[in-house]
Amino acid sequence: MKHELLLKMEKISKAFPGVQALSEVGLEVYKGEILALVGENGAGKSTLMKILTGVFKKDEGKIIFKGEEIEARDPHHARQLGISMIYQEFSLVPNLDIATNIFLGNEPAKKFGVFDYEKAKTEAERLLQTVGLEISPDVLVGDLTVAQQQIVEIAKALASDSQLIIMDEPTSALSKEEAERLFNIMRKLKEEGISIIFITHRLEEVFSVADRIVVLRDGQRVGELSCEETEINEVIRLMVGRDVRVTPRTDVSAENVILEVRNLSRSTLIKDASFSLKKGEVLGVAGLIGAGRTEIMRVLFGVDPKTSGEVFIEGEKVEIESPTDAVRAGIGLVPEDRKFQGLILNMAVYENISLPSLPFMFANGIIDFEKEYSLAESLVSRLSIRTPSIFQIVNNLSGGNQQKVVLAKWLALKPRVLILDEPTRGIDVGSKAEIHHLIDELAKEGIGIILISSELPEILALSDRILVISKGRITRELTREEADQETIMQYAII
Repeated sequence: MKHELLLKMEKISKAFPGVQALSEVGLEVYKGEILALVGENGAGKSTLMKILTGVFKKDEGKIIFKGEEIEARDPHHARQLGISMIYQEFSLVPNLDIATNIFLGNEPAKKFGVFDYEKAKTEAERLLQTVGLEISPDVLVGDLTVAQQQIVEIAKALASDSQLIIMDEPTSALSKEEAERLFNIMRKLKEEGISIIFITHRLEEVFSVADRIVVLRDGQRVGELSCEETEINEVIRLMVGRDVRVTPRTDVSAENVILEVRNLSRSTLIKDASFSLKKGEVLGVAGLIGAGRTEIMRVLFGVDPKTSGEVFIEGEKVEIESPTDAVRAGIGLVPEDRKFQGLILNMAVYENISLPSLPFMFANGIIDFEKEYSLAESLVSRLSIRTPSIFQIVNNLSGGNQQKVVLAKWLALKPRVLILDEPTRGIDVGSKAEIHHLIDELAKEGIGIILISSELPEILALSDRILVISKGRITRELTREEADQETIMQYAII
């Protein structure tokens, strides 16, 4: 049953140079509902929300909020109107306390405009109780967990009397338990008549908390669905225009051991990690956030120093004290944070792809640009990277295509071992399926792949064997036949 209409966006269009980002998109939000807004990267979700909150100006259309036509001049004006957006990158100041952050730009004042901190603190306490965060408002934001910061952002939105809160990928850095606590807060806000637009790539979460789903594809609205009356595959089909499923990859009969790690340790973080990887095998690495999965691979790749341990490549012992040593040994690493660890965002696609290969690109002391361009073109084609050209700035690509660029730069070096740390985090279902297919193809070519993922269905579908990590130790090795979600979790919490 639909309630009172809170927001109506009619025929919203927006063009950027060379790109029609939105074409006559409509959106309705009712009072006291949670609306999921989904679509692949580049579908137009963020553009539509940035128009609503005054970051971008629309080219055409109109916005009606609480029965009146509005046009926010900027995000501050949007908050004054009653619309707040919580981005993936929080707008909090780490060295200020919670109370000050909640009222930043909206400070209660005494006479002569002096900040009334006591009033802010009292009101902050009330708001923190409302969102279920039992913590003192004078604690520094920098001392909070990501989940706690997320809740402070919600309190900040409530402090400005927002009737509509937009949450952009709010669970991307949260554990399952933290995400469920956030959903409980969202349900409570809904009961109090506050509306939420929920943007996420995790479609199972949509069905857990949302009432309706609006799907965007290529800048157009392609469907509206009721969570009670539809299934996840129908949402995916609308998002990508075709059926996409996570399917198990092709079986391999890997025999030759390409990598062997013996008793790898780093102070108290990693404790005697020993494992092997076969040629053409996908070795899944599972565990809770903070279990030590990434830490083991950082030591293996030479980013962090080891306390003890040995590494063998095809039976020969190698000393890896830096990433340069790892690359020489034939190991590549696609890090979990592609934007800050995997790419130089203000450089072109071809420059990012060729970066590790530059030592091989010189002719007579200068870079052979034709060779560099040719390498980039071949990998853009092979990985189906969607870009106007190899000269496009990487920051202008979607998340899925950025991830493919990171993969491309390591494939250019023809690695024997490729470590993939959360390779599908924060990308849409279409790009995710393409990367799953690529993992399958690389394994067929004989590359040994170590796959770290927080998504257990992904680990189960793609892995030949699975290592379970807990508190810096490998607690169990499972075959594909032995593995299921319950067994993995059993050994992940030891």
